[in-house]
Amino acid sequence: MKRVKCLYRVSTLHQVEYASDIEGDIPMQKEACHAFAEKQDGWVIVDEKYEKGISGSKVSAEKRDAIQELKESASKHEFDVLLVFKFDRLGRIDSETPFILEWFVAKGIEMWSTIEGQQKIESRSDKLINYLRFWQAASESENTSQRVSTALRQMIQAGKYVGGVTPYGYRTVKSGKENKRGKELLRLEIHPVEAETVRMIFQKTVHEGYGSYRMSNLLNEMGYRTHSGAKFQCNTILRILANPIYCGFLKLGELTSPRRPDLQIIDDETFESAQFILSQRAEKEAEKRQIALNTKGNTLLSGNIFCGHCGSHIVASSWWDRYTRKDGTKVDRKRYRYLCYHRSRNLNDCDGPSAYTAEKIDNAIRAVVRQYLGAIKSTPKDMALERRYQRMIKETNSRLKELQKEREKLSTRLQALTAEIGKVLTGESKLDLDTVSVAISQAKEDLAANETETATCSEQLRQEEELMKGLDGKYDQFRSWAEIYEEAPREVQKMIVGQLISRIEVMDGYRLTVYLNPTYGQFFGTEDNSVIKIAG
Repeated sequence: MKRVKCLYRVSTLHQVEYASDIEGDIPMQKEACHAFAEKQDGWVIVDEKYEKGISGSKVSAEKRDAIQELKESASKHEFDVLLVFKFDRLGRIDSETPFILEWFVAKGIEMWSTIEGQQKIESRSDKLINYLRFWQAASESENTSQRVSTALRQMIQAGKYVGGVTPYGYRTVKSGKENKRGKELLRLEIHPVEAETVRMIFQKTVHEGYGSYRMSNLLNEMGYRTHSGAKFQCNTILRILANPIYCGFLKLGELTSPRRPDLQIIDDETFESAQFILSQRAEKEAEKRQIALNTKGNTLLSGNIFCGHCGSHIVASSWWDRYTRKDGTKVDRKRYRYLCYHRSRNLNDCDGPSAYTAEKIDNAIRAVVRQYLGAIKSTPKDMALERRYQRMIKETNSRLKELQKEREKLSTRLQALTAEIGKVLTGESKLDLDTVSVAISQAKEDLAANETETATCSEQLRQEEELMKGLDGKYDQFRSWAEIYEEAPREVQKMIVGQLISRIEVMDGYRLTVYLNPTYGQFFGTEDNSVIKIAG
């Protein structure tokens, strides 16, 4: 009697989940091995090892439990034959798998495949066949990988759904089409109920300053769950906010499909605002942040206010002001203040105050915000956009006109020099032929350089004009802030202030320096680093 152990392996979980539809699945391998063993005299299957979703070309034998268990059992002489459907079930790594087979043979184990038969290692030709077999298996694996990658790229470029985890906000439905194996293909479509949740996630992130932790808690409290029925986590929210599929773009690695309008849930401006907020929250240097880090507090500013004396971050805090009036009435009032973080903890030699009354600073900033939001209401879109790019486009236009004038002069000069050749040949010119030829060559070089720079300048102007058109969304955002600011909740007001004002510095006597965000400040023709000084 020969004791037989069988090894079955599939490389993808898809083969496990849809085993009945996949050629080479584990049930098929098992059936083939049992039928093969029954035909052999005295063979008895004593054990079977299963590897599900294990790549034979990517996972080393050292990290495969089944292989290690079989090697340990072989060392103890617990079986006589190792049977596989095909030898590539042992692996597809040409620099490793041939030696695994040789190791088992050296331990006295017969190596059999239902397709290729027995592999012996008795001669040099046996070793060569053994190596060539796994070299071919590795090549097939690589070719398959390339074919799959190419097919996936082509599908993405055509805007087709390639499968995988269904993003929240979508569902898969039968497409009515079948693949080569006769399996019906799925297509992606918007899930109406989940899409509303996605819109809420983006709206509260962009307009109310919700962070991923706060957003996930809100959804869980409202009873929302993910596809799998699990509670929302911070990472789930971050993945949703960063996924371009909500703008209708399928993505695979570095590839992005053309827009699929039927899959778009979020408009481009909202998505871009969410990306800006995510990048700002990830910014390690607090001085570079331009959004409110905390929208839950009762103060207006967060993340963009700094001490004008030492440059350190200023944080908000509160305390209870308790006192008794002359008439005996007891008053408990919660007050708010801004603290210079380093000064209040004696971390540096800051010579400024350690605390400022929050209400006084907030009121001064509100006045600035109202001024600019009020001004945008009376600023026509065309005028605002013209001012935003006035300098840049004006300079490009000016340079382009200079180049055109220079080109006219060079063309006139070249024509004159060309005409001079005729005079040289008739003896009417005071110049010789060599001098004129050199001058003509130089004029042609100058004209070619002019044409190159003119083309570059024209392209630059075109791009600047395109950028101007793309600024419509920013203008509309600015106008919408102006309309809702006064009646908006504090959370929304804090987000607006955080994006309108990039930095605020406060000094003793409540002297404020306000730096406007250039994206919006330039709608009024202000400088890129426009600064507003407010006396205490």
